[in-house]
Amino acid sequence: MSARRIPSPMNFKTMAVPEVPQGRNGKHKDIVTRILSDLDQVRDGMALKVPLTSLAESKEKVRSALNRATHKAGLKVATASDEDFLYVWNEKGQQQDGRG
Repeated sequence: MSARRIPSPMNFKTMAVPEVPQGRNGKHKDIVTRILSDLDQVRDGMALKVPLTSLAESKEKVRSALNRATHKAGLKVATASDEDFLYVWNEKGQQQDGRG
């Protein structure tokens, strides 16, 4: 007679796969989405002036999230900052593959 193994108790709860959320909404999604929307509308030679007080996270973290989003979208943007604002603008030649 073979001995049956007693399963150890589960460490985590389970749920049906169709109920698992599929999107990832990071902490910076709202501000990055708003910045990208404005960048799409701003005239050449103009920069967005984002108040640092409007950022939920540090300017470094928002700048990093913006960098990931713009690379994913194939956009070229530049940033600068001072004590009060994060400045963001479109660079010339939007395509990053050397064609622009």
